Amino acid sequence: MTQLAPYACLPEQSRGRRHAEPSLPAHASSVRNPHQRDRDRIVHSTAFRRLVYKTQVFLNHEGDLFRTRMTHSLEVAQLGRSIARALNLNEDLVEAIALAHDLGHTPFGHAGQDALNECMAPYGGFEHNLQSLRVVDELEERYPAFNGLNLSFETREGILKHCARRNAELINAQEPNGIAARFLNGTQPSLEAQLCNLADAIAYNAHDIDDGVRSGLLTMEQMQDVSLFARYHAQTLAEYPSLQGRRVLYETIRRMLSDQVYDVINATRAALQQHAPASADEARQCPAIVQFSAAMYEESKALKSFLFRNLYRHPQVMETTDWARGVVRDLFAVYLAKPQEMPAAYAERSDVPRAVADYLSGMTDRFATREHARLTA
Repeated sequence: MTQLAPYACLPEQSRGRRHAEPSLPAHASSVRNPHQRDRDRIVHSTAFRRLVYKTQVFLNHEGDLFRTRMTHSLEVAQLGRSIARALNLNEDLVEAIALAHDLGHTPFGHAGQDALNECMAPYGGFEHNLQSLRVVDELEERYPAFNGLNLSFETREGILKHCARRNAELINAQEPNGIAARFLNGTQPSLEAQLCNLADAIAYNAHDIDDGVRSGLLTMEQMQDVSLFARYHAQTLAEYPSLQGRRVLYETIRRMLSDQVYDVINATRAALQQHAPASADEARQCPAIVQFSAAMYEESKALKSFLFRNLYRHPQVMETTDWARGVVRDLFAVYLAKPQEMPAAYAERSDVPRAVADYLSGMTDRFATREHARLTA
């Protein structure tokens, strides 16, 4: 890892973990810093392994080469580390946040989340960022001395990307001036957390184009309506006029990704020069620093809007997501009425609706499908 800038989250200045752990011997602490340990705990978690069978856009059974929540998380981590290195930020922390940011996602992607949120509306609702935090704080069962993974403050701060004020107040009451405080006082998360948010957006815009064209739901001709894509497509054909097929798509996406990465690096360097934070805490007090240029922000927003209209709302996608919502609603109703259909660890809890949400959100696409067939046959 490169020499970290003063505004980076320095491992030796970590705000620590929720539960005290025995001090590490000198040889161990010199091998892995706190954020590297976080990353390793995440990779070895059950929730992380489940991501390979959770939907990104296309349901898991619709094709072997479509992105899943795991491949998406890996792509976010790769983009994040590349940008972090250029900005002298903490690459290990960026990687840990990126790998953990979707741990709380339901089966069937956003359709599953929306359905579960509707079911949980009378019981406090459901939001996958909060659930990701819940997974690493409470639901993983790997260690004898505590629930969850006991991650560092900095990684948990980055996982909590969004939070409604009501939920922030609840978290802050349990953890004063902790990871939810910024949603109450208007400050920012660490630069590493800000970077993961942008890397997330860059990754899913790019790979959703790839998956959309691969599926046949989007065409290269349609994509010409998006200036961000059309520009790099034209560059590709100008340099390689005889290029055909998927290589044209892949090269166009590669150029688009690269320019977005360099844009973030350059725009963020300008913001760092303007605000000149001398520490990670000073950076948290500044306006958002990790950013696109104004022009790239508008082009990225236009691409996202295009994908929403033409891919995420495509009739074929809507048909499968409507089915997925029905599966989640049916399972929630059955488990709520018959908690004994869940494993004992969930069935015996007093907070039955939240237990159902925890159990359901941890399912893979294919397990949820099998459970639905078993319980509604």
